[in-house]
Amino acid sequence: MAFSADELRVLRRALAHALTTTSSAAPPGTPGPERDRDIQEYLRLAEAVDEAVREGGRLRTFLLADLARYRDALPGSAAGYLAQLKEALAAGHVPGPDDLAALRSLRTRCAGGAELARRSALLRHCEQLAEQSVRVRLRALPGGRSGARNGREQEPAREPEPKRPPQPQREPRPKGPRPDRLIPTPGEVFPPRRKPAPPPESRTA
Repeated sequence: MAFSADELRVLRRALAHALTTTSSAAPPGTPGPERDRDIQEYLRLAEAVDEAVREGGRLRTFLLADLARYRDALPGSAAGYLAQLKEALAAGHVPGPDDLAALRSLRTRCAGGAELARRSALLRHCEQLAEQSVRVRLRALPGGRSGARNGREQEPAREPEPKRPPQPQREPRPKGPRPDRLIPTPGEVFPPRRKPAPPPESRTA
C-alpha cells in the first residue's frame, strides 16, 4: 500500500494522537496489558511510517537524478525521459523550468499524431502543477493572497484605520456687541451733527 507525502504526515499525527490518548487514559501505575500492547503497536507502526518517509525521500532523490540524466540526453532520450517524468510526477515531483522547456522542445519536433497529443497533454499537466506550486508559495508569503472566489483571488483584508481623538467643539461667538471691546464705533468717533437753533424773533414797540 502506497501513501503520498501528505497522507503520511496525517498518519503520523493520527498515531501521535492515539499514543497520547492511550497513555493518558488510565491513571499512572494502573496495570493494563492491553494498554501496553496497544502502545507497543503504535510505536512500531510509527517507526514503520518514519522508515517509509525516509525511503520515499531516497526514492525521490534517485528519480530526480535519473530524470536529469534523461533530460540532458534529449532529444535522443525522449521516450525514456517522458516515462521517467511520469514516474517522478507520481512520486510528488513538481516540474520546474527545465522540465517545461524540455517538453515544449519535444512538442515542436516531428512525431506522430498520437505521440504529439501525448506530449501536449503531458505539457499542459506539468504547466498546471507548476502554476499551482507557485500560487501556494505566493499565498504562504506575508501579505500574500489567501484564497480565490469565483476564479479570482481575494484581496488581503485591509487593516482598520486608527480612530482619531474627538476634536473639542468650539463655542459659538456671540452676535451682540462685546463689552470688553476697546475699538470705538464710528458713531463715537463721528458724532451726529445737531441742527442750528432758529434765531429769536424781534419784537416791535
